[in-house]
Amino acid sequence: MAEQSARLAYFPINLFGAVMGFSGLALALLKASQLSWITSTLFMSLSLITVVLFVLISALYLVKSIKYPEEVKHDIHHPVAVHFFPAFSISLLLLSLLIKEFSPLIGSVFWHLGMVLHLALTVMLLSSWMHHEKWQITHMNPAWFIPVVGNIVIPLGAVHFSNIELGWFFFSIGFVFWVILFAIVMYRIFFHPPMLKLLEPTLFILIAPPAVGYLSYLALNGGELDVFARVLYYTALFMTILLLAQLPRFIKIPYALSWWAYSFPIAAITLASMSFYEKLNLSIFSYIGIILLIVLSALIAFLSFKTLIAVKNRQLCKPHPQMKPPQPTISEK
Repeated sequence: MAEQSARLAYFPINLFGAVMGFSGLALALLKASQLSWITSTLFMSLSLITVVLFVLISALYLVKSIKYPEEVKHDIHHPVAVHFFPAFSISLLLLSLLIKEFSPLIGSVFWHLGMVLHLALTVMLLSSWMHHEKWQITHMNPAWFIPVVGNIVIPLGAVHFSNIELGWFFFSIGFVFWVILFAIVMYRIFFHPPMLKLLEPTLFILIAPPAVGYLSYLALNGGELDVFARVLYYTALFMTILLLAQLPRFIKIPYALSWWAYSFPIAAITLASMSFYEKLNLSIFSYIGIILLIVLSALIAFLSFKTLIAVKNRQLCKPHPQMKPPQPTISEK
């Protein structure tokens, strides 16, 4: 019992990435049912599983916060873990889109909670970036996009639960900071030592901002597939092709919770591709959507299996690895 309690001290905040992945798959199944590709029963079943998963992870992290506040502070000061706190608010926002299909009122409550919390976390993290004494360029990784992605998710619910201008407010924040962070991440990747192997799966997060941005932009502009919408979708599609072309490299990375970073971005481009097919009725995009949906379903099943194995082997709750910057090369000294 004491051992289980000690392991709880290291319960990972980034496990909310799994909730995002399950939510993304559930939303993809909902869109597939609307296109008459599958039955809606799959969506309803997975939505229930996702809600239960969210409640379980939230309860465990809440207990950790009460019993081990020092470990929570360690998460807050960790250069990777801190950027997964907004995954909690994003989970609320995504769940609101699922729950509204059953109860619009409860969905609205989830969305408003997620919106307020995410705004607070965005301000907190951006303030940390601006007034810091610890961040270095080698700390930068695509997980820093997570607060930005949340702002782009908010408009998807704003059109149902609030004023559309609030949706434009958050879309503007997310889009501008996506462009800024994208440039910084590319600079970090191109001109500095490689990221830790453990963090390489987070590269898939690069797909999410333009893919979710496409979906949010369509929701805000009345569903018109204009030039800007096309730019967002094709940017996301190219990032997907670029990263899938490196699949042999990613397969060699040992399993870790960072693998869940594959899930939500793949779900986002899957949803975007289905939407693109719905707008243009070109069969090529239906094939892309179907293939991505199959890949996403298999990926979520595989990640769930690997995570359950890690839980069984008591490998899930471990201290964060030290994020020391890579040593400079001779030419840099």
